[in-house]
Amino acid sequence: MVAMTIFERLSKNRPAPINEAQRPDYAQRMLDFILRWPRPSIATTDLMTYGPNPRQNAEETLKLATLLERQGWLTKKDMPKKNMKHWTINRKPFVHPKLTTAE
Repeated sequence: MVAMTIFERLSKNRPAPINEAQRPDYAQRMLDFILRWPRPSIATTDLMTYGPNPRQNAEETLKLATLLERQGWLTKKDMPKKNMKHWTINRKPFVHPKLTTAE
């Protein structure tokens, strides 16, 4: 009988490591949410409040919106105040759009 070390005994009940494919793609989830949004435009506050996995951090939301803007799904609207962010949703005729986030 081979003696197990403490590390082997502890790792025996540990769950398998998460693969990249299992991690949620927040940009894709945000795109799916935006395409279901009933209005023709959306604001940062809407994304933070009603978006997938609501975010408390405006930085993350702006980063995702900027990525979607670069992909052509959103178009920035001019607002009277600089701290207000608002986008027009560009709805394209796709059945299940997949976002390519490779940069």
